[in-house]
Formats: sequence, C-alpha cells, structure tokens
Amino acid sequence: MTEVNDLRTLRLTASQYLARNTLALTFEDPEGERLPAADAGSHVALILPNGLTRQYSLLESSNSLTQRSYVIGVKLDPQSRGGSRYIHETMRVGDLVQVETPRNNFPLDEDAEHTVLVAGGIGITPILCMARRLKEIGKSPRIYYSCRDRVDVAYAEELKTFEGAVVHVDAEVGTFLNIADVVKQEPASAHFYCCGPGPMLEAFEKACATLPPEQVHIEYFSAKHEAALDGNFVVELRKSGKTLTVPQGKTILNVVREAGIPISYSCEEGVCGACEVRVLEGEPDHRDAILSEPEKASNKTMIICCSGCKGDRLVLDL
Repeated sequence: MTEVNDLRTLRLTASQYLARNTLALTFEDPEGERLPAADAGSHVALILPNGLTRQYSLLESSNSLTQRSYVIGVKLDPQSRGGSRYIHETMRVGDLVQVETPRNNFPLDEDAEHTVLVAGGIGITPILCMARRLKEIGKSPRIYYSCRDRVDVAYAEELKTFEGAVVHVDAEVGTFLNIADVVKQEPASAHFYCCGPGPMLEAFEKACATLPPEQVHIEYFSAKHEAALDGNFVVELRKSGKTLTVPQGKTILNVVREAGIPISYSCEEGVCGACEVRVLEGEPDHRDAILSEPEKASNKTMIICCSGCKGDRLVLDL
C-alpha cells in the first residue's frame, strides 16, 4: 500500500479507432515477457513522455500465465490537460511508455447471482471487461450503455452478443438514460456497477442510495471532491520517524514527497488509490472517490493526495 508501484517499459503495438475520438491502444513487453495479472475492473497508470501520469481502465482481464498485453481505451477530451491529447496526437505504434502494475479499485464480484453493468461513454472500458469475464464463467450480465451520439458507441457489434444489452443514444431518444428506472426494474438483490461521466455517476449513486453498500460499485474518472488544503496540522510518519507540518495550500502527499519519503502516487485527484496509507492515529478528512463510506468511517486508511485532517495531528504508517 505504501510502496512505490512497479514500472515496466512497454511498447505500443496497436492503435485503432473504436468510435469518434476514441482509441483502443495495445501495449506489450518489447521482449515478449508475460505481464502481471489484471482482474476485471483493473486500471493501469501510464507515465507519458510529456511528464504526465494518467490512469486508464483495461479492456481485458487475464491471469499471469496468459497476460501478454494491456489494452486500454482513450477518448480525446476536448478540455484535455495534456493526457488524452498527447496520446491521440503524438503517440504512435512503436513508441515506448512506462506503465505501472495494474491496480483494482473497481473489483467484480463474480459470485453475485445477477450483475447489472451501466456505462457512459468511455466508461464502457471496465464495464465491457467485466461483461467479458462474466460471460467467460457462464454468467449473463445485464448491460446498459449510454452515449451522446451513435458515432460515439464503441463495440456495438460485440454488445449485441450479450442478451438484453441496451445501447441508449441520447440524440436519438431525446433524453439521458434514466438510471433510476434501470435500478427499479432490476432485482433488488443484484450487484450494480457504473462507470461514466460525473452526472451519470451522481444519478447512479442517488438511484442506489437505499441498496446495501456492498451491492453498489462505482468508478470515478476525475476528482469527486476538492482536495483538503486547509493545512495547519502535523503528520507523524511512524516508520520514518519524522514529524511534518502540513501548511495551508498543500496536501499531505506534497509534504511527504518534499521530505524525501518514497511513496507510490499517480492521479493526485483521489481516484486511483495509489497513495492509500494506513492511519494509526487521528481523524482524516476524507475527500477521495476510492474508499466506501464504511471504510471512511473506520478511519483505517486514507488517500493522502487529496484528504486532510479533521484535528491537529495524524499518525500514518509511513
């Protein structure tokens, strides 16, 4: 949890358009070596040559005996801060890029009797990965996939192979997918998964508010809350034997890195989970989109790139 994540240099071996402004990219080891296993719902972080680090969900899951490539989907964001734009405009087949070992903050419960998968736009990436895995083990998930226009729909032909899959095109129907109706018409015992744009995720959380938390699974692309920057507290790093002051305007991660303490981090928005740290004492001010409400209430861990302190002192297992 607190160790720097492994990096591998992989080669971009294939790039093809899935839909408008949406690429499928395949990365492989230059020497043909096997890659670390990746369960359905996993994502990898790419450390791009322009210095940015970005997380992308994997389209395929596999075990370490068969994992020879990582396939991701990347949609060009018109308001890109340099990640998706660099990938679309600059990266070419043959390029080398550093890729972190897969992480999974959006795991699939393969034992659930019924699974409902809801995707919006590029959110189809982890959702289709889950659907493929469930089909592999003989289960039939219900899929709801919403896109703005028909040209934005990826994997349209493959989705037809899943019984009852719904592809909702906003422009053709004249309205957004009604998440509340989706939840109402599915069995209350089902496990619900959602990945998509912010408004869809908000509607999904609202629609699932009365369901048991263990049946509701969600993945955010970007920060759910603003980072805690109030500062004015101290952080004791128990393993390192250091006590650091977190000033106003900085995160715990900022201060820990400035002190030279090695720690894994990636998104710095509270959505990837790379900088999750065990809390030994104190009450965190949780601002991430990773931990569940019960996990936040337990205060056993925190995501230090965005979360702060509700008191004047935290003791972390660093």
